[in-house]
Amino acid sequence: MSAPSDSAFAAAYRRSLEDPQGFWGEAAAALHWFAPYDRVLDDDDAPFYRWFVGGRTNVCYNALDRHVEAGRAEQPALIYHSAMTGARRTLTYRALTDETARFAGALAAQGVEYGDRVVIYMPMVPEAVVAMLACARLGAVHSVVFGGFAAPELAARIDDCRPKLLVAASCGLEPGRTIAYHPLMTQALELAEHKPARCIVLQREEQPATLDPARDLDWHAAIADAEPVPCAEVLATDPHYILYTSGTTGQPKGIVRDTGGAVMLQWTMPNIYQSAPGERFWAASDIGWVVGHSYIVYAPLLNGNTTLMFEGKPVGTPDAAEFWRVIAEHKVSTLFTAPTALRAIKREDPDGSMLADCDLSGFRALFLAGERTDTDTLNWARERLGVPVIDHWWQTETGSAIAANCLGLGKMPIKDGSSSHPVPGWHLEVLDAEGQPRKSGEIGALAAKLPLPPGCLSGIWGAQERYFDTYLKNYPGYYETGDAGFLDEDGYVFVMARTDDVINVAGHRLATGALEEVLCGHPDVAEAAVIGVQDALKGELPLGLVVLNRGVERAVETVIEELVARIREHVGAVAAFRKAAVVARLPKTRSGKILRGTMKKIADGSDWNMPATVDDPAIFDEIAEALKSLNYPPK
Repeated sequence: MSAPSDSAFAAAYRRSLEDPQGFWGEAAAALHWFAPYDRVLDDDDAPFYRWFVGGRTNVCYNALDRHVEAGRAEQPALIYHSAMTGARRTLTYRALTDETARFAGALAAQGVEYGDRVVIYMPMVPEAVVAMLACARLGAVHSVVFGGFAAPELAARIDDCRPKLLVAASCGLEPGRTIAYHPLMTQALELAEHKPARCIVLQREEQPATLDPARDLDWHAAIADAEPVPCAEVLATDPHYILYTSGTTGQPKGIVRDTGGAVMLQWTMPNIYQSAPGERFWAASDIGWVVGHSYIVYAPLLNGNTTLMFEGKPVGTPDAAEFWRVIAEHKVSTLFTAPTALRAIKREDPDGSMLADCDLSGFRALFLAGERTDTDTLNWARERLGVPVIDHWWQTETGSAIAANCLGLGKMPIKDGSSSHPVPGWHLEVLDAEGQPRKSGEIGALAAKLPLPPGCLSGIWGAQERYFDTYLKNYPGYYETGDAGFLDEDGYVFVMARTDDVINVAGHRLATGALEEVLCGHPDVAEAAVIGVQDALKGELPLGLVVLNRGVERAVETVIEELVARIREHVGAVAAFRKAAVVARLPKTRSGKILRGTMKKIADGSDWNMPATVDDPAIFDEIAEALKSLNYPPK
C-alpha cells in the first residue's frame, strides 16, 4: 500500500530529508526575490531554525503584481459569492492589485509602516482579503481576528500584538441574524490597555455603524484620496502575520508565520492539491482561521489560481445543496473544507439526492482537514461525488499539511482513517512519554524531527520562551504536535486524537477518534463525540454523545444499545463503553472542532470557562441536560 520507491513522491520525500537545502532552494525559485538569500537554512541557533536568511521578497508582490506583469492581468483572481446577500463579485488580478495598492496607501496615510501590526476584524468580504494583502504590501504584520469574536477576546489580542491601527466592518451576517461588529470593536478598545489611534471601518448596507469621528474613518473615504504604493522589500525572516490559535483564553498565543513561508504555500498548490494556475480553487473556511489565510488568500494567489471566497454555511443558506451549486456555478476544480461541513450536509441529505441537479463535471478532488475524518463520512462523499476524497492533517502552527496524499506527486492508495504519508520536509515519528520511538501500530505522541520545513511557526509573538516550552521542550530535537496517533507498516499516518483526548481505561490507552469512528459507522448516526469521564474503579470510562441523521424515527434506546454493541464488537470489552446520549448538536468552535475538553469538565463536575471560540454558547446547556440524564456529574 505504500508508495513505490521509484515514485515521484518517494523521490521528493527522500530528497527533502537528505538534502533540505537543495530541495527548498529549488522550491524558492518559483517566487520572485528582490535580493537573494545568503543561506537556505540557518541552523546556527538550533532548535530555532530559520529559512532563506538574508533574502528579500514580498508576499503581496508574488501573489499579485508578478502575475499582472506575466500576463494574467485579466484572469479572475478572486470570486466573491455570498449566500447571505446573493451578491457576486469577480476581481481580476489587475483589479485586485489596484485595490490592494490603493488600500495600502490608505494604511500608509494613517501612519502604518514596515513592521507595524494591524488587527483585521472582518467577515467574509473581498475587502478583508484586500486588507491582508495591503499589510503584506507594506511589510506590516496583520493579525486577523475572527469576525464576531467577543470583545474581551479581541481586547486581549489587541493588547498582545499592540497594533498601530484596526480595520473592521460594521457587521457580519449569520443565518437568521446580523452581528454588529462595530459595537464589539468599541467595547474591546475600551477594555484594552493599548489604544490604537485610528480604525478604518467598512460600512455594510445590512447594518451600518455610527462612526466615532475622532477615531473611525470610513473605508471608502480612506481610499478616495489614497495614493497607490509599491511593494516593500521584506526579509524572508520578517513576520508576515500573527494568528491567535482557536480556543485561547487568558494570555493569547499568537502564532507567527514568517514571510519566507510563502515558499511552502506556493509549493503545496501543484504538489499536494495538483492545482494549476488559472484553475478555480475553493477553501470553504473563514479568513479568521489558518485555512483561510493559507488557502483562501495566499497559496492560490501565489500559484496564479482563481480563489473563491464564500459567505455562508454548508446547510441553511439555503439548504444542503449550496456547496454543490457553488462548485457548479463557478466551475470549481478543487474544494477544501472541514469534515464537520460534510457531516452537516450528510445529516440533511443522507442519500445525496440534492447532487442530482448540479453539474460537477469539472470537479476533481475534495480535501478535508480540521478534525479527523471518520470513514463513514469519507466513503459517503467518495461514493456520491466520484472524485478522490483526501483527508489530510495540519495545524495552525504548521500553516499547511503535515501529512497528505500528494496528488501532484502521484496519487497513493487511500487507507480509510489515515491522512496518508508525511509531506516532503516532514520527518514524523511516534514517541512514548520518555521520548522513545514506538512500534508500528502503537499509539503515541506524534512528533516531527527538527528542522521543520519552511512555512511553520517561527515563534509565539513576544513569547519565545513560551514557544520553546510549548512545542520543543518535552522531546528535544522534535516539534511536539500535541496529537496522538500511530504509523502503520507502510508509513501511513493515523491521527487519532489530541494527546489529552486519549482515554486511560484501567491502564488501556484508547483514542477517542477510534471510538468515534465506530459510532459513526452506525447507519443512523450523523456524527459523534467521545469523552473520557472520571471513574473511581477504572480511572476513566468512555461516554458517547451522538447526533442522528435527519428523519431517524427509531427508538433512541434501541440505537444506543446498538452503539454499545458496535463498540464491543469492533473495539472489545476493554473499552468498557456502556453509556451514550443522543443530542441535537455537538458543541464546536467556529472552525468546526468539537469541544471535547469542555464537555469532559461538565461531565466530571469540574470548573470550566466558556470557550472563546464556541459557535453557540447555548449548546452547553443542552449538553449539560443530556449528561444529567446519564447521572453526570455523579451525585
